[in-house]
Amino acid sequence: LIPVVNKLQEIFTQANVQSKIDLPQIVVVGAQSTGKSSVLESIVGKDFLPRGSGIVTRTPIILHLIHVFPRKNVKEEKEEKPAEYAVFNHKPNVIFDDFDAVRKEIETRTKIIAGENKAISQQPILLDIYSPNVLDLTLVDLPGLTKVPVGSQPQDIDLIIRRLVLEHIQNPRSIILAVSAANMDIANSDSLQLAREVDPKGERTLGVITKLDLMDRGTDCLSVLKGKEYPLKLGYVGVVCRS
Repeated sequence: LIPVVNKLQEIFTQANVQSKIDLPQIVVVGAQSTGKSSVLESIVGKDFLPRGSGIVTRTPIILHLIHVFPRKNVKEEKEEKPAEYAVFNHKPNVIFDDFDAVRKEIETRTKIIAGENKAISQQPILLDIYSPNVLDLTLVDLPGLTKVPVGSQPQDIDLIIRRLVLEHIQNPRSIILAVSAANMDIANSDSLQLAREVDPKGERTLGVITKLDLMDRGTDCLSVLKGKEYPLKLGYVGVVCRS
């Protein structure tokens, strides 16, 4: 089923039409600087997402993780494909086995789609990642939630990103990965607040609490992780992002 879903997403993107089908996927939502990129890279097992200050992710990035079985005998393998590699939808005949090159291609493609001025675009970047170390999943990375426009960004940049996120998480077949930082009050979590609008009972929202190592001495988020402050059916996962 997942390969069929991936192919449908590619067809809709190539045709530049809005999908009328609710395709199952995991949507990652979080404010800027909450460690959203680190969480995604931990799932994939590779460092490949652009980093920097301000809004770095300016288009939806749809990641198709495709599990491939490890080769038992490389010498007998006739194909020249590496064990782990990536293929972009806009460059279907190019195999990226260097994930630093994947990062640079995302940056280049983002500038082509969204321009140079930190603008946001709804047009997604589709990326297939083949690896024996991943499960078959479809992940959607979205621009980080923000409140203040920077540089030449439109004054309503917060509303633009909000509408973009809502378009993806309102799909009833999607799982919302709501990323929040442990060193901030969970009551002020932008991701959980937005998730609550489309999933008021918390039935398809999974909370991810990052930066556990940056909490003030003598404090903890045990009650949050146990779901006592804001219960979610799928619960919470605590992670320590890379420094």
